[in-house]
Amino acid sequence: MIEVLMILGAVPGRQAVLTDALEQFRSMGVTVRVACTFDPEKIPAAADLAELHLLSTAKELGPRASRMIKIASPARRPWLRAQRDPWVRRHARQADVLVALDAQALHTVWQLAQRHRRAEAVYGIAPALRAVEKRSADPAQHRRPRLTTIGPSPQLLVSSTRSRTVDLAKLVLNASTGQRAMRLGAVRWFWHQAAAAPGVPERYRGTVVQRVNTSMRQAGHKASANRLALAAQDRLTSVTTKGHLLGPIVEAELNEGKLPAHLMTVAKGQLKLADGFLKKQNPGKAAPHVLRAFDLMFHRIAHFDGLTSPLAEDPEGYLAPLHRSEVGRAMATPRGRRSPAQFPPADRAHRMLFLTGLNDNFLHPIIERYEAMPGVEARRLNLVEESIRPVLSNGRTNLVHHMLAGTSKRAEEVQEAWGHHVAAADTVFVDWCNLPAAMLTMIDPGNARVIVRLHSFEAFSWWPHLTDWSRVDDLVFVSEHLRDLTLAAVPRLRGPQGPRTHVVTNAMELHRYAVPKPSADARFTLGLIGLSSLAKDPRWALAVLRKLRQRDERYRLKLIGDELKPSLSPAVRSYVKELDAELAELESAGAVVRTGRTEDVPGALTDVGVILSTSVRESFHCGLVEGAASSAVPVVRDWPFFAGRPHSARNLFPSGWVVGTPEEAAERILTLTASEEIWRETGQAAASHVLNTWDWSVTQKDFDRLLLEPPATGD
Repeated sequence: MIEVLMILGAVPGRQAVLTDALEQFRSMGVTVRVACTFDPEKIPAAADLAELHLLSTAKELGPRASRMIKIASPARRPWLRAQRDPWVRRHARQADVLVALDAQALHTVWQLAQRHRRAEAVYGIAPALRAVEKRSADPAQHRRPRLTTIGPSPQLLVSSTRSRTVDLAKLVLNASTGQRAMRLGAVRWFWHQAAAAPGVPERYRGTVVQRVNTSMRQAGHKASANRLALAAQDRLTSVTTKGHLLGPIVEAELNEGKLPAHLMTVAKGQLKLADGFLKKQNPGKAAPHVLRAFDLMFHRIAHFDGLTSPLAEDPEGYLAPLHRSEVGRAMATPRGRRSPAQFPPADRAHRMLFLTGLNDNFLHPIIERYEAMPGVEARRLNLVEESIRPVLSNGRTNLVHHMLAGTSKRAEEVQEAWGHHVAAADTVFVDWCNLPAAMLTMIDPGNARVIVRLHSFEAFSWWPHLTDWSRVDDLVFVSEHLRDLTLAAVPRLRGPQGPRTHVVTNAMELHRYAVPKPSADARFTLGLIGLSSLAKDPRWALAVLRKLRQRDERYRLKLIGDELKPSLSPAVRSYVKELDAELAELESAGAVVRTGRTEDVPGALTDVGVILSTSVRESFHCGLVEGAASSAVPVVRDWPFFAGRPHSARNLFPSGWVVGTPEEAAERILTLTASEEIWRETGQAAASHVLNTWDWSVTQKDFDRLLLEPPATGD
């Protein structure tokens, strides 16, 4: 009688195929035995057709075997259980045919075939049937033992010795790199030296150092893990391995409010991983790594909660890893539109659509003008309405998936929710280049002209990189220096399918601030409007105040607006702590007054004689211009993010307004407040300049040209 031993590494997906084969074997008079790595009760139909057996478990084999099974590759684990199983060993000696029923069983059958060479080893049911038929046709031939098939293969000794050596080496390596070993200072010292040792192949260094690094952290030795990572990264060339090692260091430093030195190394590693998945045409797995890279590259500690920004210093260089990556190029791919925007005919109303509801602070005068204008039909699409809001949920993630895949279900949902509104409009105006603007470009705008306005923070965020600019006709900036920065940070804006760009100032009703200042003593009060972001840098104002009070103690500072919240980040908390310490001293001397938030800013400015802009970055600084409209003397710090560039605060405002240091600011103030006459004359000149240049009565004509006239080639 022919005997067949089958090995099953996993529960078969189609059990009917197995049972059909077992019935065929039974009809041929074959004895079939099946060894499983799982509970045989999971294949109940086979129980009546073959003898089923569960391989010895790791627990039954003992702790040493259990450790070896744990560290072995998935392909070797069934063999490590089978080779010590008496049932398998007994029936393998008797078997005529050895069958691997799945890929997990292949190594086990190969090992058995090396030991029992008289048996024929096959992979799959069909080859097993053929082997049985061949033996049935000439049973005598297959029963005659031949010298070459007696005993185990000579190669087996070499293979077995090699496997045991490898297993032993793995056990030693795991023991010396595990969490328990890292509790010993001598072991940690050894790995610090080994991590940076020359001549170690990259793949071994990377694998071992990653394991040791993890074990050190699990053992509570984070400082040692950090030193290990820093020592190893200089010897590594793989950006993904570097990123994996340095990731915890970068994360810890960000949580402490520090700008990590290796921030971009970790971001590059994430982009490299994303590129790998994208090359395998798996955008779903690439997207999380892109999102992680974005979180690092545009982290608030890097650009918003400090007095410097690597993006502002070198936008092209800082963002080059993103633009050079495969995922960066995929997201920059223009999808275009089926037809160009068409200017509306003269015989009907110009239909305008304004996206509203999320942040309309700078939009009200614009909408109100066109809602009241004859020949214009202005409508609002409220993005917080129940029928509209759902498409914005989890927006950034959906945008990344969409841009990597080229299509998405979310784009269909945006089309369904917004499409008919866009189709009915001649012009669509989106204030802020953030989520709504990017989501709008997921769909073809048809014949509508799309205009997006970018203010400031967006240039330091991922939103411009998630916007399909081939579907935007015009991009509006509020200042030249913001346009320069954004065009450098987002190269595709300068491409052939990029939008026209314009500079149009915010809509400010500055005449409301022209309120008399009855007291001549107002000239000794400095004003600073807006403190809610660290970029305003109020400590610079305190430095100016100290310089002034060294000469004349009548000078004081009035802080108007919401205060900076320490809960925003550890960096802000540290800044607020130092700010509060300075304020406590100056407030006790009556040198600083905090009004907090007020709805009556014009009224709060009646006793302010000098208006300050102390920020490290601004797109325009409406608060400064509002103060100047009240006839306060303007003093503007040369905003460091843009100082020395072709366009900066010195180009935006009259050159005399701008200073470089607190000392220069104090000298300007002392000179222009030396007498009431000089002060009032200077303040009135400043008010006249801002009212004639930036009041809504003037700038509305710029909006009319932008929105109501056929577009030119650009500004």
